[in-house]
Amino acid sequence: MTAATRSAAGRRNLPLARRAFPLAVMLVLVAVLLGAAAIAASIGPAKISLGRIAAALFANDPLTVNRDQIILMTIRLPRIVMSSIVGALLAGAGAVMQGLFRNPLADPGLVGVSSGAGLAAAAAIVAGDKAAPFLLASAPFLLPLAAFGGALTTTALLYRLAIWQGRTSIATMLLAGLALGALAGAGTGLLVFLADDRQLRDITFWMLRSLAGATWQKIAVIVPVLALLLVLFPLVGRGLDLLALGETEAFHTGVSVERLKRLLIVLVAAAAGAAVSVSGVIGFVGIIVPHLLRLVVGPGHRLLLPASACGGAILLLVADTFARTIAAPAELPIGIVTALIGAPFFLFCC
Repeated sequence: MTAATRSAAGRRNLPLARRAFPLAVMLVLVAVLLGAAAIAASIGPAKISLGRIAAALFANDPLTVNRDQIILMTIRLPRIVMSSIVGALLAGAGAVMQGLFRNPLADPGLVGVSSGAGLAAAAAIVAGDKAAPFLLASAPFLLPLAAFGGALTTTALLYRLAIWQGRTSIATMLLAGLALGALAGAGTGLLVFLADDRQLRDITFWMLRSLAGATWQKIAVIVPVLALLLVLFPLVGRGLDLLALGETEAFHTGVSVERLKRLLIVLVAAAAGAAVSVSGVIGFVGIIVPHLLRLVVGPGHRLLLPASACGGAILLLVADTFARTIAAPAELPIGIVTALIGAPFFLFCC
């Protein structure tokens, strides 16, 4: 009997409850996400009941376009979708990064990756007026591409600094991440100093870490990144599980370690860059969600990765709903809310 046959037979012999557990976890997370989205859609300066939400969304008669439909389709639904996608990208990137570094403290916001993406995005804003006409024509894609490039450069550099002879140094990773974040912050500050009034306004609005500017156009730009992440999760899950044993052990089990590491670095950079380009640098989502879900679903990445993406969508959607309603008509920057949640959690875990 071959190893593959024994593995398939072992899976068939698993208790039904154990085999159904991953599906049950994902169904619960999706149900919670849908419930949070329904509540978020109903809360605001103009309250809309759940019955009216259904009527507004599924009304096919153009004559019934009313206030509820306008509020939902132009303001609340884009924001709900945007917050869910950004949360999924940040939490998914955090889970992938923790598997890549074999360290539960790895997080795009904590170790400078998001700051690197932010620096590149700010540079794109300042240099946008001087760009060639063909670059200006692709303005909706310029910011995400710049943020992706910054995140990719920072992630690759951090990996080079933190990995030595196949092992991750926790101290080196954290210190290098802090140094890279500080350098990126200094560069962003310099760009703020050099910016004109309009550029300064754009950078300031972006640095407020708010999802108030969510539009369907921005969503269309980052949806492909989320789709790529979800498609690749099943493909990299087994490799991350084996990589946790060590690079040598993973290589001897048939994993192309270097190719996998390059793919993971690009995934983290794409997810963090896309999220930062539309929302600014939002911290702690990528470290909280994988930590909590790892306690529930275990360390296996084939379930942990999609569960983290769904959990991140829930967390950021709830945080954004809180941020826009707690001090209405004013709005808290969402980064403050996630920091209030994440910092105590991080201290507790330490």
